[in-house]
Amino acid sequence: MVDYEHRLTKVEDLAQGNKRRIEKMEKAQEDITALMESMASIAQKQKDMDGDMKEIKADIKTLTGKPAKRWESVVEKALLTAVAALVSWCLLKMGIG
Repeated sequence: MVDYEHRLTKVEDLAQGNKRRIEKMEKAQEDITALMESMASIAQKQKDMDGDMKEIKADIKTLTGKPAKRWESVVEKALLTAVAALVSWCLLKMGIG
């Protein structure tokens, strides 16, 4: 009978040890799940930021391109004025104007 009692005590001790290990594993699994959720949230925020950055880059390109377009317009008008003046001068010299 003592042998059974000793063996039963040993089994109960093992069961307690197993219970503690299972509880630790459950806690670790909860922590891993929380970490995975955080990582998914961070990944989504990163995707959103990437989209925002592309949008900002496009806006910057548009804004930096405006002065160049204005300059091209000024040069084009100056050239047209110069050509018109040259044509007018030529016509005057020929006596047409």
